[in-house]
Amino acid sequence: MHMDTRPVSNETVLEQLQWRYATKEFDPTRKISRADWHTLEQTLLLSPSSYGLQPWRFIVVQDPAVREQLSVHAWGQRQPIDASHFVVFAAEKQLTDEHIDRYVRRTAEVRGASLEGLEGFRKMLHGAAQGAADRGQLESWNARQVYLPLGSLMTVAALLGIDSCPMEGIDTAKYDELLGLKERGLTTLAACALGFRAESDKYARAPKVRFPRDEVMLFI
Repeated sequence: MHMDTRPVSNETVLEQLQWRYATKEFDPTRKISRADWHTLEQTLLLSPSSYGLQPWRFIVVQDPAVREQLSVHAWGQRQPIDASHFVVFAAEKQLTDEHIDRYVRRTAEVRGASLEGLEGFRKMLHGAAQGAADRGQLESWNARQVYLPLGSLMTVAALLGIDSCPMEGIDTAKYDELLGLKERGLTTLAACALGFRAESDKYARAPKVRFPRDEVMLFI
C-alpha cells in the first residue's frame, strides 16, 4: 500500500498562504526564535538560481541606527525598525571570472569532483555570462535571480507562522550607500521585513484579493 509521506499537507500549505499578507505593522516586542531564524537563513542559502551561480548577497541588518536610516529611505515606513529581522536583497552587478571560478571550486569541493573534470562546465559558465554581458542583459539576469530567494523566504516564513513584508518602496541608491554595497559590486533590489504582526495592523483582517483562477490560468 502506498503511504503519503509528504511532510506538509495540502491543507496546511493553502491555509498558511491564505494567512500571510504584506505586513504593514510589526510588533517590535516579538522576536523570531533562533531555531526559526536558522531555518529562514537556510531557505535563502538553498534557493535556486540559474546554473546555481547565486549572484546575490543577503544583508541582515542588525544595527538599530542603520535600520533607522533605512526606514528614512523607505519613505518613513516603519517595517525596517519594528520587524524582528530585516534583510536587504542585493544582486551582483557583474558575474566576474573570480565569482564563476569560485563557484566551480565550490562544486568540486562539495561533490568530490576534480577541477579538470569540471573544465567544460567552467567554460560553459564563462560563455553564458559573457554572452549575457555582450547582449547588455547580465545585470537584469542577475537581478531576476534575486527574486527567487525572496519568494522562497516569504513562503517558508508563512509555513512557520512568521509574518513578512517584501519592500521595493525603498531608495535603492541610498541603501547601497548606507550598506557600502557599491564598492562590493552589488546593488540593492528589494528588502524583506520579518517578524510578527501587530494587533493594530488592519490589513491582517482584510480579505485577500486575487483574480479568479479562470482569469489567470491558461491550459493550452
